[in-house]
Amino acid sequence: MSRQIGTIIDKTFHSEALQEEVPLLIYLPPAFSPLYKYSLLIAADGKDYFQMGRIGRVADRLLEEGKIENIIIVGVPYRNSEDRWDKYDPDGEKFEAYKRFLARELLPYLEEEYPTYHMGMGRALIGDSLGATVSLMTALDYPHTFGKAALHSPLVNERVLEAVEQFSYPHLMRIYHVIGNKETAVKTTRQDVIDFLSSNRELNLLMESQGFPSFFEEIDGGEHTWKSWQADMERTLLWLFGK
Repeated sequence: MSRQIGTIIDKTFHSEALQEEVPLLIYLPPAFSPLYKYSLLIAADGKDYFQMGRIGRVADRLLEEGKIENIIIVGVPYRNSEDRWDKYDPDGEKFEAYKRFLARELLPYLEEEYPTYHMGMGRALIGDSLGATVSLMTALDYPHTFGKAALHSPLVNERVLEAVEQFSYPHLMRIYHVIGNKETAVKTTRQDVIDFLSSNRELNLLMESQGFPSFFEEIDGGEHTWKSWQADMERTLLWLFGK
């Protein structure tokens, strides 16, 4: 018997905060029905999560096996590397606007269109590298809106550490956080070479000291690539939405 697969819908959403049309990829699970409630996962690097992370196929299998709750996954793709940096990097020109877009524009639209849970623990953000950075920073800015964040190898700098240190509501959030133990010299799109491993270790220690409910692991042999993040996708979804 073949596995039922979810549906991925292409949509475009106009953002006043960003002053642009934003493409969306919306995964609805097999047997989706407006009669049921769904948890919501919003993915930065949205196209990458579907194509290279295969998050939709992983969700299909886990749903069929009854291992995760009903979820809707919304991917927000980036246009190019410059657009990605502008929106995801704490120093990017559109960083603040992008966070507002997620919390104040995209989420209300999704909740109007789909039967989702209207509570923080029913909503999660996910991203890799800079996408993980903006996901974490958005959750810190809107802790009553997003109750969970999954971080695949986030870029961590002083602004990120300062935001975590100054955050007053760690009990409201659950953080999933992984980093590869080979991510010691990662070449970024801006041609910098960064030790992601050391800064992620520092972030984890800070989160522990601040009392964040969190999961952290250094992936053995893990690199700053989709090969590592895709292999971790099942555990990520189980941690976020497992029954």
